[in-house]
Amino acid sequence: MNHHGTTRALPNAPNGYVPVNFSCSVNKPAIRNAGTLSPDETSWLGARRQETVSAMKDLFKTLDMSSFDALSYINQYSSNITDLPNIAIAVSGGGYRALTDGAGALKAFDSRTAGSNATGHLGGLLQSATYVSGLSGGGWLLGSIYLNNFTTVSSLQSHRSLWQFQNSIMKGPEKKGLGAWNTATYFHDLADAVIGKKNAGFNTSFADFWGCALSYQLIDAPDGGLEYTWSSIALTEDFKNGKMPLPLLLADGRNPEETLVGSNSTVYGFNPWEFGTFDPSIFGFAPLQNLGSHFENGVVTEDICVRGFDNAGFIMGTSSSLFNQFILRLNTTDLPSNLKSIFASLLQDLGDRNDEIAV
Repeated sequence: MNHHGTTRALPNAPNGYVPVNFSCSVNKPAIRNAGTLSPDETSWLGARRQETVSAMKDLFKTLDMSSFDALSYINQYSSNITDLPNIAIAVSGGGYRALTDGAGALKAFDSRTAGSNATGHLGGLLQSATYVSGLSGGGWLLGSIYLNNFTTVSSLQSHRSLWQFQNSIMKGPEKKGLGAWNTATYFHDLADAVIGKKNAGFNTSFADFWGCALSYQLIDAPDGGLEYTWSSIALTEDFKNGKMPLPLLLADGRNPEETLVGSNSTVYGFNPWEFGTFDPSIFGFAPLQNLGSHFENGVVTEDICVRGFDNAGFIMGTSSSLFNQFILRLNTTDLPSNLKSIFASLLQDLGDRNDEIAV
């Protein structure tokens, strides 16, 4: 699963799914004004943009652009990287349909896919890109690729336990070799993770359950990879060296009582370093690895910071809070009646408090 055998996103959460407090009196994290790119992104762009030059040359060799000599243009301006195209790819939202549709496109854009580099094909477009973004199902695709060290769609398709979308997310992972599901254990583990976070004093919502469930289908790790964080992507060597595009996972803001996302909703973004928005009413970014910390006037108070809040599944679930997906399908599961009633009560309580959206 790990591309080229290198280390993938890291299981670096200090206590699994439960965020923890620690002293941060020396280096206090702060909310950054959105007027510029972050220093992290600015530094990273220098490495990534250099990496895209050779990929663009290879791509344009296979494309028929008789009216434009792309190779000469790239060679002429390669000494000034800002004069070369800056490519971004966006994958839409729309649940599993968006994930699979986006996966087909990225598979075609990936030079590692067999046959993608034939004349007229688009293999190498992914390697030429600086950014790849995704919302909801598109964000699930991004997460699954990046949390597994920028693996290929082909590898995810052939993996034994990932992307088994023919199996209901309500049943949980299939038992190895038995052709059966242990749904009761699955739901018990989901509840344990979320209750642990709640008991530690953090707000929880339906997005916690949804994100934990998604993780089983998307992250190649036991128990859904509860210890994997989104910010750990930035710590991997291939990413630091600009060997892959920057993943941007998006989430639309929605107020309590709203059932539809408004056209003027705030659009938030998660990258491997930060969470925030360019929306003029907020116009700020927080350090991702310290989400869950208490900020006042842009700085952490009382020298207490939080780590582990940016669980990778939770971030993916935040982009796709599909409350009714669980509520409507609960009765189709093989849960024992007592566990089913407990879980239904828990979900209904979240719905009554408008906590079906991410906190």
